Amino acid sequence: MGGTFDPIHHGHLVAASEVALVFDLDEVVFVPTGEPWQKAGQDVSDAEHRYLMTVVATASNPRFTVSRVDIDRNGPTYTIDTLRDLHRLRPDAELFFITGADAMAEIITWKGAAELWKLARFVGVTRPGHVLSAPVGSESVSLLNVPAMAISSTDCRARVAAGKPVWYLVPDGVVQYINKYGLYRGPGGAGTSAVGSGNARQGDDDAVAASVPSAPTDSSETPGSEHRSTT
Repeated sequence: MGGTFDPIHHGHLVAASEVALVFDLDEVVFVPTGEPWQKAGQDVSDAEHRYLMTVVATASNPRFTVSRVDIDRNGPTYTIDTLRDLHRLRPDAELFFITGADAMAEIITWKGAAELWKLARFVGVTRPGHVLSAPVGSESVSLLNVPAMAISSTDCRARVAAGKPVWYLVPDGVVQYINKYGLYRGPGGAGTSAVGSGNARQGDDDAVAASVPSAPTDSSETPGSEHRSTT
């Protein structure tokens, strides 16, 4: 599951869990963006902060992992580059790309849009009651309602900047991380405290899922049986 994760919140986690359940995925790999191209000129927290908050938020779920593939790539992050890199890392994987309703509506304008449909199956997630339509020309798109998607990173940042609590909107460890580094309290609301260097990606709530062959665990398992993972 990819996104800016500024900060990661329970909506992201519930969406990842629901998609994993519906599509029978074995693993969800969260991919924080490095330099979000669509947010050029906007205040975005340091990539290392966003990466570490994602690690903290997902640590308790053995099916969740975090990748640095976008953070460690130089330049603006585009979904097409993320998918290409994941294909190189997991050549036998079937990829799923999970994205929010707003991003799904704009996907045909993304870099390499024509190739995106060949690289992954797309899953659009939205809150109940929100009408979501598959992009024109796409055949491998699934739509899924996720109640917790009503939570947004923008609202979480605004609450912190206003001195309001974000308990129960984001994981407890993320609340503590935000407080420790004083994130989202500046004029722009972004976290700028230095913890390292990093890079970014397309779409605030984008996500990718991969289905890869699992290694047999006993003699009764046939080679080539699949375990599924989300990135």
